[in-house]
Amino acid sequence: MSGLARKLAVLSAGTAMLATMTAGLMASPAAAASGSTQARASAAHGAPKAAVSVGAPKASPSKSTDCPVKVTFSSKIKVKAYGGKTTVAYRWLRGDGSKSGIKKITLKGKGVKYVAVKESATFKGGDLRSWNSVQVLAPRKVTSAKGYFTVACGEDQGDGGKEEVVKPRPRHWTATRVWVDERDCKAVATGRISTSGKRWVRYQWVVNGHVVDRDSVYVNGSRRVQYVIEPGHDLRGQVRLEVVGRGGSSDGSYFRIHCEDHSPKVSASVDSPADYSGTCPVTRTFSGTIRVSDADGPVRYRWIRDGVAGSWETVSFYGHGPQSRTVSDSWKASESGTARRAIEIAGGPTSGTAAAKVTCETAPEVKAFITGVSAEQTAGTCPAATLSGTGKIYATGAIKVKYVWTVNGATVKSGDLDFTAAGEQTVSFSTGSNGKAGTATLSIVGGGNSSAEYKAACEA
Repeated sequence: MSGLARKLAVLSAGTAMLATMTAGLMASPAAAASGSTQARASAAHGAPKAAVSVGAPKASPSKSTDCPVKVTFSSKIKVKAYGGKTTVAYRWLRGDGSKSGIKKITLKGKGVKYVAVKESATFKGGDLRSWNSVQVLAPRKVTSAKGYFTVACGEDQGDGGKEEVVKPRPRHWTATRVWVDERDCKAVATGRISTSGKRWVRYQWVVNGHVVDRDSVYVNGSRRVQYVIEPGHDLRGQVRLEVVGRGGSSDGSYFRIHCEDHSPKVSASVDSPADYSGTCPVTRTFSGTIRVSDADGPVRYRWIRDGVAGSWETVSFYGHGPQSRTVSDSWKASESGTARRAIEIAGGPTSGTAAAKVTCETAPEVKAFITGVSAEQTAGTCPAATLSGTGKIYATGAIKVKYVWTVNGATVKSGDLDFTAAGEQTVSFSTGSNGKAGTATLSIVGGGNSSAEYKAACEA
């Protein structure tokens, strides 16, 4: 050579990865898995939260040069429970930025419990070093250390094993490589940008001819970038990674996203009335809400009353888009107790259970008493005169009252009063008299009495 150093650059091997994620779940003998879509943890009032720790996942195999290969990740969650039921919720975090769905298991009793968790991925080929970790969401949020794995299979063998001729590159060059991982109604496009030296590289992602993301990264020989295509519906086409500017290059890969569940989502919830203390019988009403993500037509549901399923009922939805309907169920309580209600959707989920408490109290005794009495004598043609009296009777509630007026021990009037509610009524009398001084008395039969003295109206 004449002093010119010639550099050969070899394209880094792209990774053709199709990950089919599966999850396995095992529990210690003391653990009981909950089949309900709404797992609940109950503990005594004031009990501390369970202590949680989780080990770094182990990959088996942790390194493979044979493809396709199935890599299984396993870890253990340690829970120190304080009694009752303890719900453990967790998910897997992956090196490509994706997450698994949330999984739950219910543990019974107290003491140290272990939950063994697993997840598997299948790799068809390529070169990849990545990681998985476990994130516990309940009863405490804890994330494990990362468990790393390596797949080093080189390029997919689709050329019959022919030797690849690598041509020398210009002094300044940039190379790109793209592969796609399709799962969970999305596609994760992973690209590798390789350069002949250290420098900033501007790049863009293009999906079906449209630029969907732009960014720049500092590359020292090689750098991996990602873009997640998550349309929420079936989609197919091509995704390309393009380097913009000097030494520009591009590479693309075809993808196909398939979203399995297209059916409208239906859910229900129940709200309970406030707890009640007072006289009985009393009627209390539960309110339920039925929601649909997108539907036009009837939805069948039924109330679950204290664990007993009622008759099927129907509520209708019209048009498209998210909608909700309100339904109700009443409970007439004649004695103290607690009522529980839930709503079951036909062919769908069952809501959480709402509870309402009624405490029946004995009604206080209704009483009537006299609040005032007055009497006055008016002279006529002496010794004749006229005597009149007025009294007020108050009742604490609905009651019938019988009263009697007497003058100097002789009855001059009696009657009945009908109180429909708490309040006061006035009673009076008027009668002829002898003009002399005396006493007028108002009495409640079976109750008290009150008197008023009156002066003489005629001189002796």
